[in-house]
Amino acid sequence: MEGEELTSAQQELFDWLSDYIAAHHHSPSIRQMMTAMGLRSPAPIQSRLKHLQEKGWITWKEGQARTLQLVDNALSGIPVLGAVAAGGLVETFDDVQETLDMSTVLQTRGLFALTVNGDSMVDSYIADGDVVLMEPVREPSFIKDGTVVSAMVPGSGTTLKHFYRNGSFVRLEAANPAYDPIELEAEMVQIQGKLLAVWRKT
Repeated sequence: MEGEELTSAQQELFDWLSDYIAAHHHSPSIRQMMTAMGLRSPAPIQSRLKHLQEKGWITWKEGQARTLQLVDNALSGIPVLGAVAAGGLVETFDDVQETLDMSTVLQTRGLFALTVNGDSMVDSYIADGDVVLMEPVREPSFIKDGTVVSAMVPGSGTTLKHFYRNGSFVRLEAANPAYDPIELEAEMVQIQGKLLAVWRKT
């Protein structure tokens, strides 16, 4: 790592952060850092974090502890959460099996990636084995018709499809004429994310 030399206090915090993030795969809270460093006030922690950032050892949005990342880990922070069906419906996976190397410009909070299973989205240039980067959907009612989403049907699994709304119903449409649209009541469908980017593993 190419960063300016740290003071002993800064080095102590950085080493602890490295261990914590390696073990938990997310950054700790300011309170957790205070406890670990034996401090009763957040001010010294915030000061050390500011110096670590200025010296090029971490990236951090001040006041938002959970945005903290180590610079050498900053490109590996997006979890691959499992596979998504581009065909029928498959079960969703909860375990994080690998991570994708990403540029820091894509570190939007909550991004996740899925591996595509099936060929139902080939006409949208999404093929079997591709990795799709998804952005969480906070408010499904704002999704525009035609948006590619990962949608979960409770008890059935998750699928990658074009999203359309028709009154109280949702239509999940493939980009392959061999697959019929899936039409369900909107309340039965949980939209997990919308498509941000596609990677083809060669």
